[in-house]
Amino acid sequence: MELTTPMSRATGFPGEVLAFTRRTAPPRAAIQLLLAHEDGLARAGLRALLEREADVTVVGEVSRGDDAVAVASELRPDIVLMGLQLPGLDALQATRLLVAGGACTQVLILGSFGSDEELFGALHAGASGFVVNETKPAELLNAVRSVSEGHAVLSPSVTRRLIDELASHPDRHRPIPERLEELTAREREVMGLVAMGFTNREIAERLVVSPATAKTHVSRAMLKLHARDRAQLVVLAYQTRLVEPRRTGDHPAPTTLRAAA
Repeated sequence: MELTTPMSRATGFPGEVLAFTRRTAPPRAAIQLLLAHEDGLARAGLRALLEREADVTVVGEVSRGDDAVAVASELRPDIVLMGLQLPGLDALQATRLLVAGGACTQVLILGSFGSDEELFGALHAGASGFVVNETKPAELLNAVRSVSEGHAVLSPSVTRRLIDELASHPDRHRPIPERLEELTAREREVMGLVAMGFTNREIAERLVVSPATAKTHVSRAMLKLHARDRAQLVVLAYQTRLVEPRRTGDHPAPTTLRAAA
């Protein structure tokens, strides 16, 4: 049995009156998702889209960043799908608190970033995905599923901007190369392939190893470099110049950072 309760200032949540669901003990087959978006109309559209899917359950919705943190602590969803322009506690601060507090497994940010600081801030805060508002519904659903499986997802335009930024400021984004010394030669090779947009299966085919072995190499590189997910691993690959950023006019850059099964 599930109980739906209204939220208001009287309940300690300062956002507009929204609904959230208290789960009492049903089996967690579906992806449990908390929707946090500043725009009521957009939130309604997102909820309608998500709730059509049998494998996704929207357990609540909020309109403010501080509410997102509070309600996620209460409901402990698998994913928080978060708008970038949340009032109150902004999306990046909220992401940082959610990741640090372990209230949810993953954060997927939805928005049109206005600056590179927002994009880098989202990744460094611990977001596992960043998709733009113009993303097609089917692609957004795929992003939700991918993030729920522990993958990292970036929209193509986000990946392009990330790489262009790193190419434009090579000195500013050049940490000490010793960070890579803990990696084996094969782990560095795999890290470079991840940064070029290869999935685990594609890495396995290229290196003539099993997908499980490729996944193990990726996981070990992430562990040694303290990277939370593939998105941060890609950032490190470009920052340390393990992979040279491609500039406009070069061959197409990676469009997503998504690990295949």
